[in-house]
Amino acid sequence: MSPRSLSRISLLFLVLALAAVLAFAACKDDEKKTGKLLIGSDIAYAPLEFYQTGTETPDGLDVDLAKAIAEALGVEVEFVNSGFDGIIPALNTEEFDAVMSAMTIDEERSQLVDFVPYLNVGVGIVVPAGNPNNIAGLDDLCGLTVAVQLGTVQEKQLKTLNDETCGDNDVKIVTFDTNPLAVEDVRTGGADANYSDFPVAFLDAQQSEGALEVVEPAPNPQPYGIAVRKSSTELKGVLTEALQAVKDSGKYDEILAAWDLESTALP
Repeated sequence: MSPRSLSRISLLFLVLALAAVLAFAACKDDEKKTGKLLIGSDIAYAPLEFYQTGTETPDGLDVDLAKAIAEALGVEVEFVNSGFDGIIPALNTEEFDAVMSAMTIDEERSQLVDFVPYLNVGVGIVVPAGNPNNIAGLDDLCGLTVAVQLGTVQEKQLKTLNDETCGDNDVKIVTFDTNPLAVEDVRTGGADANYSDFPVAFLDAQQSEGALEVVEPAPNPQPYGIAVRKSSTELKGVLTEALQAVKDSGKYDEILAAWDLESTALP
């Protein structure tokens, strides 16, 4: 039997497995008989997920990759907008099947949900043009006002910085429901810096018309993961295999290249 035939058989089993998983979910809740894979996402984090200007059409790298995974499985996918700070509780109360929202895998989150890793991303610091506070790295944020999105790993990292490094010169952490609001606080002079994932920070600086710039990312990037409920073991397996099929087809690399994020590919 040829490798191509084996690949087609594998995909057939994946489609049947996902159909069974979704059918089981529909049986548990009649309102979920949609025949779609529902993905929760905070759709305000370009270029990973955002709405096309003037529309309610989701776009971004996460959206394209989710569509490719769904296409490999022969199912439809629908994105459900959800605030990031409450997105894991919403997943665990079955408002959607999975989360794909530039979510960094960390120990705390891994106690609540399981993950399928799909990208490897560093962080970036957005500052006013000219970098007036000469910020070169995370430690330089001590004593400054930093705007971050609520519930992100960056918020946790700043709290750890205060506990372990800053001493009596703490970072003043200002949180916002969405990252664009945090970036706007820097632009209007409310905060000295914004701390977010590097692809987002880079785009924010690019689109600021010269008002902002981005400090180079920190080393040791961390993986993003598709989050699923601890009980969704079958769905996790299906998504893992489907992602691998997308990689094997070359579509994964195409999507990353389309968003100029080849550097975020998993090793």
